[in-house]
Amino acid sequence: MQKNPFRAAHYLRSAHRLDQLPADAGAELAFAGRSNAGKSSALNVICDQQGLARTSKTPGRTQQLVVFPLDETHRLIDLPGYGYAKVPEKLRAHWREVIDTYLRTRESLRGIVLVMDARHPLKEFDRMMLEFVEATGRECLCLLTKSDKLSRGEGLRVIGAVRKELKALAPSATAQLFSSLNGGGVDEARTTLAGWLFG
Repeated sequence: MQKNPFRAAHYLRSAHRLDQLPADAGAELAFAGRSNAGKSSALNVICDQQGLARTSKTPGRTQQLVVFPLDETHRLIDLPGYGYAKVPEKLRAHWREVIDTYLRTRESLRGIVLVMDARHPLKEFDRMMLEFVEATGRECLCLLTKSDKLSRGEGLRVIGAVRKELKALAPSATAQLFSSLNGGGVDEARTTLAGWLFG
């Protein structure tokens, strides 16, 4: 396996419905998070590619399930950003149902990367996702992004508080600090995710 297997990621398609996804075989990881949590930036830096996932000053650009294959049997799935107010309620309801069904029924799903802003972790959507994760028995890594905006002391306090809450909310989930800007935690995240996907 090459040093960073995620560098092979490339755009395949955007799916509005689950039946538009690749066949449910092999192994995949899903990236989830609120619209302004830095999900696209995290995906790009893990894959060591600047423009793989679209980043935008306008949150909520990802309105479909975006498929990034690494090879014929391994994939990353970028789930729609959640919580952006300008998305119509009908579309929000559609995505709640799609994501719920995806998380419950997708057999090739090996784990979920839940991206949270380290300054505002464990919002309502994050808790909802963690309940899904716990109910379905999926692996889950919480990436606390934008950790470069916190002092070292603040970072340690935040990660400690999040891990404490995870023990009660979703004991199987893990959490780490992460920065797309300075690379903090990137190697650690890659190692964890490669283990899930290829292990």
